[in-house]
Amino acid sequence: MAAAYAQPTILVLGDSISAAYGIQREQGWVHRLAERVAGMNPSWRVINASISGETTGGGLARLPDSLETHDPDVLIIELGGNDALRGYPIMRIRENILDMVELGLEARSRVLLIGMQIPPNYGPRYTQEFSSVFRTVSDQTQVPLVPFILEPVALTPELMQSDGIHPTAEAQPIMLETVWSHLQPLLTPSS
Repeated sequence: MAAAYAQPTILVLGDSISAAYGIQREQGWVHRLAERVAGMNPSWRVINASISGETTGGGLARLPDSLETHDPDVLIIELGGNDALRGYPIMRIRENILDMVELGLEARSRVLLIGMQIPPNYGPRYTQEFSSVFRTVSDQTQVPLVPFILEPVALTPELMQSDGIHPTAEAQPIMLETVWSHLQPLLTPSS
C-alpha cells in the first residue's frame, strides 16, 4: 500500500514516555512537537505510534507496516526502557534498535534515536551496558542521538509522577526542548 499522504511526516515510535502515560495525551511532548511543527510549517504532520509498555521487539515488529503506511521523512525511535526494566539481554536490545534504525534508513527516513537510562539497582554492569547501547547504535549507523530524554527532569521529584519513572505534564515542554535541538536539523532535507 502506498503512503496515504504526500505531506512531510514525522513518525514517533516509542513507549510510555512518548505515549504520555499518566497525563492527557495533549500534554505529552509528542503532541507539543506536533503543535510546534505545525506552527512552523503546516504541511508537516506528526504521527505518534507510541504504545505504553512497548519493547524494542514490539517496535521492530510494528515498524515495517508503519513505514509503509506513513512513509515518514523523519523517524524518531524512543524504545528500550521496558526491555531493560524486564532484564532483557543487552545484545537483543542492541540488535532490535539497530534493526529499527536500519529499517528507517532503508526506507529513506532521517532517523533520530532517543536514548534511555535505568535506575542503578539493576547492577552497575547491566546499567552501563544498557546506557551504551544507544551510543553504539548511533555511532555505527551515523544517526543523531538524544543521549537521555529524561536527563533534565529525572532527578527533579516535582517533574516525575509518583512511580518515579514517568514524567509529569510539567516536564513535557522540557523534554521537547531536549529532543528539539537534535531533531530540528533533520527537518531540513539535505541537498
